[in-house]
Amino acid sequence: MRPELLFPLFAEVGRIKGVGPRYAKLIEKAAGPQIVDLLWHLPSGVVDRRPSPPIPEAPDGRVATLTLTVLRHQPPPGRRGPYRVVCSDGHADIDLVYFHAKGDWLEKLLPVGEVRVVSGRLERFQGRAQMAHPEHVVPEEEAEEIRIVEPTYPSTEGLPMRTLRRAVEGALERIPTLDEWMSPSLLAQRAWPRWDEAVRRAHAPEDARDLEPDAPTRIRLAYDEILSNQLALALVRARMKRQKGRSVHGDGSLREAVAKALPFSLTGAQRMALAEIEADMAADTRMLRLLQGDVGSGKTLVALMAMLNAVECGAQAALMAPTEILARQHFATIEPLARQAGVRIEILTGRDRGKTRAAIVGRIAEGSAKIVVGTHALFQEGVEFRDLAVAIIDEQHRFGVHQRMSLGGKGQAVDTLVMTATPIPRTLLMTAYGDLDVSRLTEKPPGRQPIDTRTVALDRLGEVVDGVARKLDQGAKVYWVCPLVEESEKLDVAAAEERASTLRRRFGDRVGVLHGRLKGPEKDAVMDAFKNGTVDLLVATTVIEVGVDVPEATVMVIEHAERFGLAQLHQLRGRIGRGDKASTCLLLYSSPLTETGHARLAVMRDTEDGFLIAEEDLRLRGAGEVLGTRQSGLPTFRMADPAAHASLFPVARDDARLLLNQDPELEGPRGKAARTLLYLFERDAAVRYLRGA
Repeated sequence: MRPELLFPLFAEVGRIKGVGPRYAKLIEKAAGPQIVDLLWHLPSGVVDRRPSPPIPEAPDGRVATLTLTVLRHQPPPGRRGPYRVVCSDGHADIDLVYFHAKGDWLEKLLPVGEVRVVSGRLERFQGRAQMAHPEHVVPEEEAEEIRIVEPTYPSTEGLPMRTLRRAVEGALERIPTLDEWMSPSLLAQRAWPRWDEAVRRAHAPEDARDLEPDAPTRIRLAYDEILSNQLALALVRARMKRQKGRSVHGDGSLREAVAKALPFSLTGAQRMALAEIEADMAADTRMLRLLQGDVGSGKTLVALMAMLNAVECGAQAALMAPTEILARQHFATIEPLARQAGVRIEILTGRDRGKTRAAIVGRIAEGSAKIVVGTHALFQEGVEFRDLAVAIIDEQHRFGVHQRMSLGGKGQAVDTLVMTATPIPRTLLMTAYGDLDVSRLTEKPPGRQPIDTRTVALDRLGEVVDGVARKLDQGAKVYWVCPLVEESEKLDVAAAEERASTLRRRFGDRVGVLHGRLKGPEKDAVMDAFKNGTVDLLVATTVIEVGVDVPEATVMVIEHAERFGLAQLHQLRGRIGRGDKASTCLLLYSSPLTETGHARLAVMRDTEDGFLIAEEDLRLRGAGEVLGTRQSGLPTFRMADPAAHASLFPVARDDARLLLNQDPELEGPRGKAARTLLYLFERDAAVRYLRGA
């Protein structure tokens, strides 16, 4: 249960005095539905209302707070013009300009002959000073209340800044005094303010410097959020490790049979990863490991060897992929190898229905299906394993932690191996996979050729099509990736259909098209025609980003490459260079490129190292965009910025582990405060992993 102390913060924003239903909806859109969301909604700018220069010396376009005597009102001559109130500060006159304002209201606000203190942006029109719709007009005795530094917030249409600011002030009034959850030594070493003081100061910046990620108040709040993330992950890990494992240690016979059938040897990185995985499986605690491999580094083969280790012990293994294309790709890769070793492998996806599905599910339950490949259909109700020993989950960031754990719940003490072909920056790795040990595959299998990557302006499209024609004549297969269109699948599909149509005028039926709106059998037919048949030029959206394996494809054209993130470009490029022939990737861009766009394409041109690319992507774009961190598997942060606050993650991870080592049930004074921290950042699920919770 959430501590009663926090109840005021988790009330709806409409409970704040002065926030009616209409504004509550807009505040919810801008910041979130609960009062605590307003605390996390930090200022993005400041308006300094302290400068009070004489009108002749006031800088044009800057905010000024002026003490004025009202001279006269000038209503508009017609119905459309602006209403002007002429005032003076004793040095010069200024017009206060109002559009669509009622004269009687303005006469009450600015009575002729009275002194008023007015604050707003001063501008000059035809040499005369004016201020349109001043933000503040108050009597002289209230001047000090507006001569302040005012925070400005990210907002939404229809929500006045003044209303949002008042709502934040209402939220700040509800802040309780909480016991300190931070390590005393760290607090002393960093000289950070207390949590409540940090929140108040973050909402009262003195200048633009206080808005920077490295301002002391912002660092303190970022650390709190990161600590809650790392503590939650450490609790998940502790719970999984507490559950009794089983020692899975096969005799190596099946793995040896597969190794002999391979036309090449395993790389050193594959052998090292397998040694780590096999050691985890042999231990009597549960394996929780992430296998991070760059595109084409041979993760699927490592996964097969891990699964065969379980089969050698008489148990079953499962491999779950996020999409049907990827599941079928894995099946096509490992089924012939498993067959060489005499191991039965099944595939189960959402497409399998009726009697077909019932037969597959039956073979899984009786145990004759030793290895099962599938999509999320694997963890649906009704799918029961006779003896599942290892679960392998590919492209984990497409799934949530709960889905990962639910597949693990299909057996007793299931070992879990998570795989990703998306190189993840070390900081983000910690935020999403802090509960896992990590193995990395950093080599490509022998015989793979480097990919020649070039950047080409879109106005040379005709030359690109001619170059594609030459490659097709030489027997190459070509991918043509269409641009991302405002994150709209419908528009992406339209762009792909249109490009395919123009290319068909030149290449006829050799052009195929693949996008997310096609049904499963249609996708399979297109991919089969590209891999084995009549289609030589495949026009596609980003559905080919992961898992499509056509060794004959040696050319990749990516339209409007500047619209893609680096990680995504790297994934797309990884679809070529999978055979022993030289490959070429053409990044088509629209001029002029932004500075970031230029830097991004230069990185792609200069390196194929996915881990280096991932770090650059984080640096250039920030964590909010990298990997699409809005996806379920990667947490989003309100105050922490994994790029700017990278150094805080290892500190928080070590602190969380130390705290749990000293106080596993979080029952001591600091432990109880840490529980409050978890509730404050809505990591309630993690609290349930404590034995006493």
